[in-house]
Amino acid sequence: MPPSSDSTPAAPDGTVTDRLVEANRHYAAAFTDPGMDARPVLKVAVVACMDARLDLHAALGLELGDCHTIRNAGGVVTDDIIRSLTISQRALGTRSVVLIHHTGCGLLSLTEDFRHELAAEVGQRPTWAVEAFKDLDQDVRQSMQRVRTSPFLLHTDDVRGFVFDVTTGLLREIDPQG
Repeated sequence: MPPSSDSTPAAPDGTVTDRLVEANRHYAAAFTDPGMDARPVLKVAVVACMDARLDLHAALGLELGDCHTIRNAGGVVTDDIIRSLTISQRALGTRSVVLIHHTGCGLLSLTEDFRHELAAEVGQRPTWAVEAFKDLDQDVRQSMQRVRTSPFLLHTDDVRGFVFDVTTGLLREIDPQG
């Protein structure tokens, strides 16, 4: 097998996915069904960026079963995030929403040109927007507003937004009014 062209460690004799499957075998060997319900114990949904530097459970002191974690590029509130939050609230009982963006986010350096370049490359226009932003605080405010004004969500009174600092590990709360 040729060496990987990136710095991603692969399994000794396979792909990264093979490594993950092997890790799952070890996990399953010691696994005991905790008998948990799918409804989060803390009745909270956390929406955050997919960035690999964010260990949400560790950063927020969460345990398995405490929350729903919904992640995407940028942690921005898109139609699909609203879909997930709607199911989280209406079918699984969450009442609070925590939104987390972070310093050093890749969406700070992208523009909608990314979408246009992609369309030119593959010959098909993406149906989604990049949702890039230049101001973290303002984008958190926009995300809070999207949650608070969604007609599909039952519980919009406890919606709070934060910026996670990837160098200190601290959350900074964003005032929704600016």
